[in-house]
Amino acid sequence: MAKSKVAVLRTKPDTVLEDYQRLCELAGLRDALDQSATTIIKDNISWHLMYPGSNTTPWQLEGTILGLKDAGFDDLVDVHNKTVVTIADLGDRYNKFGPVLEKYGVPKKYNFKPEDMTWIKYEPKAEMAVLNKIFPDGIYLPDYFFGKNIVHLPTVKTHSYTVTTGALKNAFGGLLNVNRHMTHTWIHDTIVDLLAVQKEIHTGLFCTMDGTTAGSGPGPRTLIPHQKDVILASDDQVAIDAVAAQMMGFNPMEMRYIAHATERGLGQGDPRQIEIVGDPELADERWGFKVGVNLGTGAGMLLWRSPLRIFQKLLFQTPIVKIFIFASEFYHDKFWYPTKGVPVVEKWKRESPWGELFESYPE
Repeated sequence: MAKSKVAVLRTKPDTVLEDYQRLCELAGLRDALDQSATTIIKDNISWHLMYPGSNTTPWQLEGTILGLKDAGFDDLVDVHNKTVVTIADLGDRYNKFGPVLEKYGVPKKYNFKPEDMTWIKYEPKAEMAVLNKIFPDGIYLPDYFFGKNIVHLPTVKTHSYTVTTGALKNAFGGLLNVNRHMTHTWIHDTIVDLLAVQKEIHTGLFCTMDGTTAGSGPGPRTLIPHQKDVILASDDQVAIDAVAAQMMGFNPMEMRYIAHATERGLGQGDPRQIEIVGDPELADERWGFKVGVNLGTGAGMLLWRSPLRIFQKLLFQTPIVKIFIFASEFYHDKFWYPTKGVPVVEKWKRESPWGELFESYPE
């Protein structure tokens, strides 16, 4: 496989929008996407509440829109999804996406609203590792995604179930419905299957990744934020995840989803085969991030990956699942966020230049 290219830049609040525009150009945005097709901007709402490092940042969204427009892509649509524990409208509000989208005239669509898109059965051309086994009645995808470019907007962070999360995992929200939790036992192979599907249905793929505030620990929500001042972009979803993982301090080829995607020829996860452009010395940084678990993710690990998984159908495919949804929402939103999260957010807003920049965006 030929070398892939990942652009990495050091940035600061005063120049971040211009830096995103340069980043997109360095990473080959213009050639990665189909100029004649609509471009979906797929933001990342890991938590509808505002928490540094967890979600797409408003400057990432704005800078990417500017990069797309510079390259001649004006037909843009932002797509939100929901999960059993995240609320799209609240995520849009608390993370200040709405004013950015309004500023540039980018409409919003929701993959769970019938008036915006319909879920249709799809037979992948590529051989699936797990999706056809998890969903024996058929793989259903939103019809709106077919024949369009997609640009993913993840952040640089760890994840309790996949070590890190980025471009590949971001498709998990857009392409699977609210029953996506049924795939968690096989999450690594699931997101690789989804990459194969994306290559079949999209006219082009691209990703910008925000590491201005990166997250370590029990991600993707209850993270420990670290100011890192970096942004990344690539048309290779595997390569950008690999570079980000290595910067966080992990060996990407020891991570199943990156190694599996590379083996299937869906992208390049071997850092030796990835060209770094922009500020290449940044790719040599090793931040020593750790993967952690909290009460919610720890319980999930037991139910999805321990011998207790024999009860999955009973627990997650019957109304009993509502108990787990309530417990997760209550723990994260009503207990952890008010007691532990809010002090972190307030400190970030006071002391981090990125928190100050966030405050400057309109509600």
